Order: sequence, then structure tokens, then C-alpha cells
Amino acid sequence: MSYPAWLVGAASVLALTTAANAETITIATVNNGDMIRMQKLADAFTKDHPDIELEWVTLEENTLRQRVTQDIATNGGQFDVMTIGNYEVPLWAKQDWLLPLEGMPERYDADDILPAIAGGLSVDDTLYAAPFYGESAMLMYRTDLAEKAGVTIPDQPTWADIKAAAEAMTDKDNEIYGICLRGKAGWGENMAFITAMSNSYGARWFDMDWKPQFESEEWKATLTDYLDMMNNYGPPGASSNGFNENLALFQQGKCGMWIDATVAASFVTDPDDSTVADKVGFAQFPNKEGVDNHGNWLWSWNLAIPKSTNSPDAAKAFVAWATSKGYTDLVAEQEGWAAAPPGTRTSLYENPEYQKAAPFAEMTLNSINAVDTKKPSVQEIPYTGAQFVAIPEFQGIGTAVGQMFSAALAGQMSADQALQNAQNVTNREMMKAGYPK
Repeated sequence: MSYPAWLVGAASVLALTTAANAETITIATVNNGDMIRMQKLADAFTKDHPDIELEWVTLEENTLRQRVTQDIATNGGQFDVMTIGNYEVPLWAKQDWLLPLEGMPERYDADDILPAIAGGLSVDDTLYAAPFYGESAMLMYRTDLAEKAGVTIPDQPTWADIKAAAEAMTDKDNEIYGICLRGKAGWGENMAFITAMSNSYGARWFDMDWKPQFESEEWKATLTDYLDMMNNYGPPGASSNGFNENLALFQQGKCGMWIDATVAASFVTDPDDSTVADKVGFAQFPNKEGVDNHGNWLWSWNLAIPKSTNSPDAAKAFVAWATSKGYTDLVAEQEGWAAAPPGTRTSLYENPEYQKAAPFAEMTLNSINAVDTKKPSVQEIPYTGAQFVAIPEFQGIGTAVGQMFSAALAGQMSADQALQNAQNVTNREMMKAGYPK
């Protein structure tokens, strides 16, 4: 069918006018699989919002944290939407750096957000970020390798169970490593895992007077066992491996066990990406025998709007879309229910289609609900958090300690030296910050 020239011309002018008047928002996000998927599906948003254009800045986790922290602290205004964690949200909200997410569309249904997740994103009952996905941590393991090695992984394993299984499953001649754990330095990389592990060993970052506790027997046992497992049964170059690197190793069939974020479950069981998709079992985060604590870990990647944005309405429209039930339905339609962003909404875990498609759903929900961020350690503590300490200074201190522990994994210092260095730097920085306050 042909159209009159004047109509074609008018349509072209209209399209050009719309493009010229479009409002561009810049979104800073992390290079995890779920966020990459969000970027691929964003045409659905721009189709419904032709007056909004999206510009993406997708960064590795440590780099993202540095960039968004610098931008918001200096009121830089480089980003309109930031992907940040439940560590930053309450701290930044109290600094008056974030816009409250008030007036979200009625269909958004904020009451559907899991209470454990919403609580970490709210100040004075006001939501300051919307969760894109939430997670705890758990054990993922190769059922075929466990069977071949003659080991049984219980639903609630101890670290002794894990060490024995790692030894039995290791076959370095065939590039199969019994256990893969985070080694890349960073407060949200190796220290997320090691802090959770230390919780399960009965350790704590600080005593009630804010004195660092790296000289304790619990911390020495944590780091010693971590290094022993990784040096004997882990992959080479582990000090450079974070979440994404270990995910790739597991998907390629090179890891017998991997203890990490529950969000990884949909990726290790995806037959399009994982060579071992039909051979994965799940269990709770391990504990040390005699310590009734399976390692607290509660994290969410969230979309927040900095006060420095010049496009608050457009930014809020995107945040509402990307964290909505409708987005979950879109992912399910395009990629299947197992790929739906986990750990944020009650309705997802009540959905029979999701329960059927995601064998890890119940374990994920139970792990999230079991976390007590007010008591991550079995000892008395002056802080809250889970795999982090919820104070502003932790970002710098956690990264410095993570660098020491990563250096120990790389063989550059002993466990004792790394712990002594961690004690010294943490004590120095806490005194400089004026603790106890």
C-alpha cells in the first residue's frame, strides 16, 4: 500500500520531533546476567515511553560502586538511575542523597515486596530504592560428581562436610576443582563471602566497644580453612575470581561445589548457558560444627534515583517498569519462568509456574527469610548487616581487608600476617572515624 507524499512527510516530521524532544536518562548498572537481560528487554519500555531514551553505563561490580559513590557524594549528576545495594540505600537516604520512591503507580504493588528486602530499603517506612533482585547465599554442587566420589551432601552441611566433599571431587588432571569461592578483592566481592563464612564460624567484625576482632580464634579458623580449601581444591588464579568468574567456571563443568549468591541458581540450571544444567543440587550455606549459624547473607541490587537527577519523573517511570510484576512476566514470556528476577516479590514464590520451573525457589526463599541482619553473629555486636557491616566506613575498610585476604590467597602473605594487617588497618580507620561514637 502506498501513502500520499504529504502523509509520509508528516509522519517523518512527527518522528523527528519526538526524537528531538526525547528525554535521555542515564542508567548505571552492574554487569551481572540479570542486568544484561534487563538492558536487552528495555525496548519494551521505550516502546511505551517514546519520549524517554535510555543510555546505559554497565560496569564491573567494584568499578560500579566507585563510580556511583563518587558521583552521588559530589552531587555530580552523571546518572539518573543507579544500581546500588541494600548497604548503600539507608546510608545514602539518611544523607538526603536519594529521592524517595513515593507516588509509584498503583499497579506497582509495593506491598508485594518481601518484607526482609523492603525493610533494608526503607527509612522511616519510606522506600528509597526498588529491588531488582534479592538474594541470600547457598551451596550449589554437582550431583554427578558427588555420586562418583561417593559423598553425600546433606541439606544443612557443615564445613567439615564441605572440605571432605571438595577433596573427594577434585580431579585436577581433568581440570575439575572441588570448590570454587570468591577470591577477588572487594568489600562486596571476596569479603561478602568471607564475612558470611566468618559469621558461620561464630566470628564478628567488632566487639561492643567497636574493637576489631581479627585476632580472635574464630577469625583465624575462618581464614585458615578458607585458604586451605582454596589452595588444595580450588582453581588456579582464584584471587582474581569473583561472582562472574566462578559462575563461568561452574557452567563449564570445572567446579564440584560453589557457595555464593542464590541468584546464581537460574544461571547454573539454564541449559542454554550451563553444560551441567541437569546435574545441580542445592543446600543451605554451611555452618561450623557447634555453631548454630549458617552464615548470614542478605543482598539486593536495587534501582535508586539520586537527588542530582534532572529527570526525576522519567527516572521513576523506568524504575517502576524494571522492578514491576509486569517486567517479571516479560522475562518469563521471553526466557522462561526460571529466569525471573528472584528474591523480591511474594507473588513470585506463590506462582505455581515459577515453583515448577525453579527447583531452587524454596531454598532461595527460605535462605532469605532465615537471615537476621540485626544479629548476623552468635556473639554480641554493635552493628547491623549480614555479609557487611552497615556503617559508612565499611566500604573502605572492607575493601582494604579484602585486598589482604586476596593477597594471602595468592600466596603473598600468610593467614596470620593477613589477619594482623586487617586488625591494624581496621583499628586505625575506626579510630580515625571516631569510634566508639
